[in-house]
Amino acid sequence: QVQLEESGGGLVQPGGSLRLSCAASGRIFSINAMAWYRQVPGKEREWVASLTSGGASNVAPSVKGRFSISVDNGENTGFLQMNSLKPEDTAVYFCNAWIRVVSGGVRHEIWGQGTQVTVSS
Repeated sequence: QVQLEESGGGLVQPGGSLRLSCAASGRIFSINAMAWYRQVPGKEREWVASLTSGGASNVAPSVKGRFSISVDNGENTGFLQMNSLKPEDTAVYFCNAWIRVVSGGVRHEIWGQGTQVTVSS
């Protein structure tokens, strides 16, 4: 009933920029919190960035100063802005969100299906 869909991935040159989107659809009241993760085949899933319900953001040391996370509450869409991309940023990126389907209701954790980001070298 409620889904997350990532978009904006693709091929980019080293040093380039890319903005990923994470759109929530279906019955939803609000996005309470959001995070982004990435995964490379054969490696563990890595936390990249998060945004709390209070508006506090944080990013992994590996992307600090290059990536930033934001949420547009009016559109129920989250974003991951990626600048100064490096080949080692190549991965499938997943968005993770805690959402409410009704005001003050129970939070639900949902995941998107991922979008491929490839940084060529």
